[in-house]
Amino acid sequence: MKTPIDTLPLFAELDRLLLDFLRTLSPAEWEAQTLAPRWKVMDVALHLLDGNLRALSMLRDGYFGVAPTGEVGTHAGLVEFLNQLNADWITATRRLSPAVVTWLLELTGREYCALLPTLDPWAPAAFAVGWAGEQESQNWFHVAREYTEKWHHQQQIRQAVGRGEDELLTPALYRPYLQTSMYALPHHYRTVLAPEGTRLRVRISGPAAEEWQLLRRADHWELTPDRSTPAATVIIDGTVAWRLLSNELDAAGAARHIRVEGEQWLGEKIFDLVAVMV
Repeated sequence: MKTPIDTLPLFAELDRLLLDFLRTLSPAEWEAQTLAPRWKVMDVALHLLDGNLRALSMLRDGYFGVAPTGEVGTHAGLVEFLNQLNADWITATRRLSPAVVTWLLELTGREYCALLPTLDPWAPAAFAVGWAGEQESQNWFHVAREYTEKWHHQQQIRQAVGRGEDELLTPALYRPYLQTSMYALPHHYRTVLAPEGTRLRVRISGPAAEEWQLLRRADHWELTPDRSTPAATVIIDGTVAWRLLSNELDAAGAARHIRVEGEQWLGEKIFDLVAVMV
């Protein structure tokens, strides 16, 4: 059973930091390349705006707009559909100025933050957290997932312009991102066969340092509060852990920032851990 993560109080602060940062950007910085190959800083800001507007339309107003097409019953089909939605939005809104985008983010962000507390945290969410292997999720987990999206997209912007990353790496803001993302571990390890009772420790270094332990049951893996001796310990550099979790660090890159102690075959599965929709 998952322990709920209360991210609600953090959204307004995350938005404030985003708006303050965007207002410092030069015209050249708005066009800086991010870790996402197809997106510049402007495109990521537009994607965040789209997230606000779509959440308000769907979760507040009950309007879902464009009907899914293709094989959306499959994970690959859903990802393809969402990627097309994202591309269409970026194309249509690229005519907006940075000032207009920032203004719209401020307006919609307030409404978005007002919406979230109205969702019953224990009720089924409109969208399951697929990267955690769930077919149905509770709203608290959906909201926490949305926090990770807003957090990592803002960090993409900061990383692209080469300043300000440390502001989001404080324990208050970074730890909830990591705690939520680590719920991807049991699903990610589902294909890894190991004797029942095998344990894997995952440790994040840095100012938001924390660790998790994964336990092999008879037919599945689960997170456990038990801190018994593991078969392997994975130590991830906290300054780049978000890049691994958001699919912006390939296996070779991950290997430069991750150390595995103990059973290498068990720890190295972490190199392609992802906690975003891909």
